[in-house]
Amino acid sequence: METNPAPLPKWQRWLAYILCVPPVGLLLFSAAMKIVQAPGVADGFTKLGLPLARVGFIGWLEFGCTIVFLIPRTAVLGAVLLTGYLGGATLTHLRVGEPFFMPPLLGALLWVNLYLRDPRIRALLPWRR
Repeated sequence: METNPAPLPKWQRWLAYILCVPPVGLLLFSAAMKIVQAPGVADGFTKLGLPLARVGFIGWLEFGCTIVFLIPRTAVLGAVLLTGYLGGATLTHLRVGEPFFMPPLLGALLWVNLYLRDPRIRALLPWRR
């Protein structure tokens, strides 16, 4: 494996930073609301049929996975963990008949971001001309 990949073009690095802000911001905000058990979180969990005793755990799980994604050396692991987390969120919303587009959209943005900033992912998923 290549130890020193070529540096990213400046435009690609900036695009990766910009695309990282919405999903990471939303995930960190969502995790914080769960951790502090903000007003409305209990209502949301009840509506989704999730146990209130797990609100804090789910918030810390979401926070931890997001931090793992932000660390360059562990970003791929973080993306895989967040994909599982967001897949569960998608299923939860589908199960109760709520709109479910946001979790898959966040997951797609995370992977596009990782594709732009990690040459290993680009090698696995090359665009063909």
